[in-house]
Amino acid sequence: MTINILHLYPKEMNLYGDHGNILSIIRRCEWRGIKTNVIHYEPGDKLPEKVDIIFGGGGQDSGQGKIEKDLAKIGPWLKDKIEHDTPALLICGLYQLAGHYFETSEGQKIEGCNIIDITTIGGPTRLIGNITINTPEFGEVVGYENHSGLTKLGEDALPFGTVTSGAGNNGQDFTEGVRYHNCIGTYLHGPLLPKNPRITDFLIKKALENQTGKIQSLKPLNDQIELRAHKVAAKRPR
Repeated sequence: MTINILHLYPKEMNLYGDHGNILSIIRRCEWRGIKTNVIHYEPGDKLPEKVDIIFGGGGQDSGQGKIEKDLAKIGPWLKDKIEHDTPALLICGLYQLAGHYFETSEGQKIEGCNIIDITTIGGPTRLIGNITINTPEFGEVVGYENHSGLTKLGEDALPFGTVTSGAGNNGQDFTEGVRYHNCIGTYLHGPLLPKNPRITDFLIKKALENQTGKIQSLKPLNDQIELRAHKVAAKRPR
């Protein structure tokens, strides 16, 4: 059995250690004897026939502008995958562009692909620092945020978690990220997955369940190092 991981725009959207999230998925699959195949997608590439996990990282405003047209082309395809429960992790820039639009602080409007019901407007200052959130499914989640975008959730969007320390979506309503089907959108960099193995295993488990049509039970792993990293990150000053 092979899990096909689609890495969206790794050249333009790969800031703050986002590639480490791909490595985390690969390693936790390898330790369980599960094969992986990473497909790097750049503007103009042919979309793969089989995708089990979708990942997209963060990028600068200029990087988002460079992928805007291509993202509009593949948007309906991505939306169909997510609507049919393909697990996905979209961080920062691609989290923003999975919504309706991102308007920069200079007034440039970058259209999103309308997968999730959010809008983002560039704020006057950057929201930077370590962040801790509480999530209903994964418990405490830790990461690092660095964004000027202020994201508001629409009526059809549920937050990924509640901020306990940090800024989150906009620094005002204590929401962080979004959860839609098996898609997680979030501002948490760091990278996110090595310090939060429950989320990694969620993506793997859902991918296997979609392949087999059966509920899967993953082989337990020794997460001592991962949990230590989580604990250290949670204690870092905000």
